[in-house]
Amino acid sequence: MLRNGLEPWHLLIVAIVVIALFGSKKLPDTARALGKSMRILKSEAKAMKETDAQEPRTESHT
Repeated sequence: MLRNGLEPWHLLIVAIVVIALFGSKKLPDTARALGKSMRILKSEAKAMKETDAQEPRTESHT
């Protein structure tokens, strides 16, 4: 069934579908927004890891 996951022609089909759905004029704005969202997500995940590392874990046994 699935031997390699995504092959190059799969990515080509996905790119064609994305261009057809959004149009070539909206793609730069969409890519910019996606990049900004990914940077925010990455920084928030890093902050959560730092917060978890600083807080001592206390487990209650009830």
